[in-house]
Amino acid sequence: MSVKRVLVVDDEKNLCLVIKACLENIGHWVVVTAQSGNEGLVLAQTELPDAILLDVMMPDMDGLVLFHTLQNNPVTQGIPVILLTAKVQQVDLNQFADLGIAGVIAKPFDPLKLANEVAELLGWE
Repeated sequence: MSVKRVLVVDDEKNLCLVIKACLENIGHWVVVTAQSGNEGLVLAQTELPDAILLDVMMPDMDGLVLFHTLQNNPVTQGIPVILLTAKVQQVDLNQFADLGIAGVIAKPFDPLKLANEVAELLGWE
C-alpha cells in the first residue's frame, strides 16, 4: 500500500509543525502544511492529498468556507476532510455533521494520539 499524503491547513505555524511531526513520525505519512485557506486550496488542488486536516477558525478564509470551496471543485471534492477545532459544543458538532466531513478532532488534542485518531476517522489501518 502506498504512503498516505495529508494536507494540514492551520494558521498557527507552531501547531502545523507539531501536527506534521506527529503524523510523519507516528503515522509514517507524508505531510504538507498550509498556513492560510488560500494556500490550502492551492495545495489541495496540486498535491491531491489522501486527506485534509482543516482548522475551522482562520483569518483570511475560515475552514468552513474552504471546505465548501473544496466540495464544489470536482478535483478536490472526494478528499476526506477532518476539522481541527476548539468549537466542540453540541450545536457546532451537529452543524459539522451535516456538512459531510470525515470527523472532528478537538483542540487541544493529544499529539501522541493524533495519528491514531486520524487513521480511525478515515478507516486507515
